[in-house]
Formats: sequence, C-alpha cells, structure tokens
Amino acid sequence: MSKFSKKKSGELPPVSTASLPDIVFMLLFFFMTVTVMKDSSLKVQNVLPNANEIKKLEKKDRVIYIYVGKPTQEFQKVFGTEPKIQLNDKFADPSAVGDYILAERAKKSQELQNVLTTSLKVDKNANMGLISDIKQELRKVNALKVNYTTYDGDAFNNLQ
Repeated sequence: MSKFSKKKSGELPPVSTASLPDIVFMLLFFFMTVTVMKDSSLKVQNVLPNANEIKKLEKKDRVIYIYVGKPTQEFQKVFGTEPKIQLNDKFADPSAVGDYILAERAKKSQELQNVLTTSLKVDKNANMGLISDIKQELRKVNALKVNYTTYDGDAFNNLQ
C-alpha cells in the first residue's frame, strides 16, 4: 500500500473572503479622503473669455469666488436676462460683495486672511459697469488681490 494518496478530483480550493472587508474599507477611506465636495452650484451662464498670458492659481484654499453672468434658463423667469452676481448659492447686488468678502475672510484662519485672492469668474458678455461696481466694493473692504479666471487661448476669439 502506498503511503500517499492522490487527489481524486482536480477541484480548486475555495477562495478565501476573509480579507474582503479590509479591502472594501480601504477603498472607502481612499475615496472619502480624495473626493472634493462642490462648494456651490452655478446659477449663471458662465462662458469665460480667452487669454494667452495666464497663470494658474496654486492654492485653491486661498481663493474667494465671485460669479457674474446671465442667469440660467430656470432662473431667467424670476431674475430676467441681465447679468447678475452670484455669491455662493445666492444672487446678490454689487453692494453685498463687500459683506460677502468680509464674511468669507472671517471663516479663514488668521494666517490666510491677508493672502486671500478674489477670483472673478465673469461671462465674456457681461457688462463692464457691473464689474466696475464689484471692483469698487472690493476696494472698500481692502480686497485688492483680484484674479480674472479665463481659458487659455487666443484673446482675439473674444471679439466674435
């Protein structure tokens, strides 16, 4: 008689699922730390102009955004078709920009309050008078670092 017996069937051993919960939780934690939540939903049409001399903002936590443009289709019945200012998720008048900047500045840490940049995301068909009013309000609250967000491209395409 032989001491060792041969396997009768060529079945594979069952797959161990003991480490499966560890893998699932590791993926869950990965996506929770990497995912960025959206700050606000855009309520204005925002076709940005083109520019060829651009510089990318490095630190997004030091930026306060102001959107300017014509309200989207669903808001045109209430607000009309004239360009409006959007601060977070609300439409506002130019006079509310200063208070908004001060409130956003107060939310930031003390070290960041002096290095904040105000980024204007302005539709290329917006009135310059409205932009001038915004800039006047920014001057009143001493928010002098202003950035205009644009697309990279030929500036002559804005004339069309």
